[in-house]
Amino acid sequence: MTSADRQEPARRTRRRTREAPRAWQRMLSGRRLDLLDPSPLDIEIVDIAHGLARVARWNGQTVGEYPYSVAQHSLLVEAIFSEASPAASPGDRLAALLHDAPEYVVGDLISPFKAVIGAAYKGVEARLSHAVHLRFAIPADGEPGRSKRIKLCDTIAAYHEAVSLAGFSEVEARQIFGAPQIGADALVDYLYPWPTDRAERTFLERFEALEAALQA
Repeated sequence: MTSADRQEPARRTRRRTREAPRAWQRMLSGRRLDLLDPSPLDIEIVDIAHGLARVARWNGQTVGEYPYSVAQHSLLVEAIFSEASPAASPGDRLAALLHDAPEYVVGDLISPFKAVIGAAYKGVEARLSHAVHLRFAIPADGEPGRSKRIKLCDTIAAYHEAVSLAGFSEVEARQIFGAPQIGADALVDYLYPWPTDRAERTFLERFEALEAALQA
């Protein structure tokens, strides 16, 4: 075997690396999740809870000793959704809880930055969300307009977070998010930052309760 022959495998490896950069992330559960073509089999709720509890909303620009996590925000949105739709099915409530699940791997980009990035980000987010729904057997749209109702609850949550945590005045928040349909008094337990371990634990507990109700 010549020297050139011995070097050829290394050359092929370098070419593959240049042509197809790594698009997967290794999770603490041991799973490897392909961000561009995510498989439901590589999604674990413990990874989602762990990741979301460590991703800060509002780019970390919130008051308090701890960052305000996406896990806590997700619990807030599900609480608003359940308050606004008391007859919602467990599957719909689970969809509300997991509405930001892709952010456990792609992070939480503020809305102005998402608008700049555009379709590329939305495509990755949509594929991850679809894989999450398949993994946990969430019905495609349990009730008509579920996605729009979750989005409305997300906007209500954003209003209250903006005023209570992110330094917005009520006037400014109303201009951006509109007038909230549910007052802060009903949500006060969710509007101060929790320690990371509490956010992760509470998210998992709520998921387990909703999943058990869905399976029943």
